[in-house]
Amino acid sequence: MRDVTADNITDVFMSYMGEGIDPRLKEVLGSLVTHLHAFAREVNLTHEEWNQGIAFLEAAGAISDKERHEFVLLSDVLGLSSLVDMLHSRPEGTSSSVLGPFHISGSPPLAVGGDLRKDFDEPVLLVEGIVKDPDGNPIPGATLDIWQTAPNGLYSSQDPDQDTYSFHGLQTVGADGRYAFTSVRPVEYTVPSDGPVGDILRACGRHPWRPSHLHFIAEAEGFRPLVTEVFPEDDPYLDQDTVFGVRKDLVMRYEEMPAGSFPAEGFELSGKVDEGYLRVRFDLTLVPRD
Repeated sequence: MRDVTADNITDVFMSYMGEGIDPRLKEVLGSLVTHLHAFAREVNLTHEEWNQGIAFLEAAGAISDKERHEFVLLSDVLGLSSLVDMLHSRPEGTSSSVLGPFHISGSPPLAVGGDLRKDFDEPVLLVEGIVKDPDGNPIPGATLDIWQTAPNGLYSSQDPDQDTYSFHGLQTVGADGRYAFTSVRPVEYTVPSDGPVGDILRACGRHPWRPSHLHFIAEAEGFRPLVTEVFPEDDPYLDQDTVFGVRKDLVMRYEEMPAGSFPAEGFELSGKVDEGYLRVRFDLTLVPRD
């Protein structure tokens, strides 16, 4: 079209789409471009600002690799990741929360009652719960992909001193739906701020801190997969998570247990824990597929 103007360019873009385009792609891409054009008009976007935006995207791509996902981090700190989670969470199930940029696929098997703490000299944390359906029935054979930070606040993918799958495990529950493992209490940490996303945080006067949490991906045949995090009620950043991941139903409590009370069986560390430890119980509710 020869007569493209600032007023009609959005309509012209839509008219250029072919007849065979996927309807959903047309809806999503068309809406995206409509909002982008409206945004540029609303703020009267300058060439310099447009160039800064392009440079930001190039920098995010340059710093990203198989272990550093800067675009995921950008989505997280802008609240987009959490908004998508909330749009598609079902009220009868456990709320979903952000996957984050540090998940590693292929975690090694972790037996029910297995240990993630290994050689880290920190107080033991015992975690257990039931994977169940909305009616409260256990879901046999459900799998849990579990991961967390080490005591230094780093995930294994960030820390060359940790093994690749340090504090990662894949657990399959039995007929009773029960999961259980031992670990150490995760700590609050900062999202990476040495890249372009960090520049945005600083420009907005925002901090990079996240409250401590345990990560879960729960899956079972016939049920919708659940990606979520669980947060302690006493964390100082619970009400100011920089990636907006906290939900009311994902807040739990660490219970301080006295010395000599660690379960005598059923755990890899049974018979090896004489001191006091922490314990948390948290059930995960999965929603049947539509």
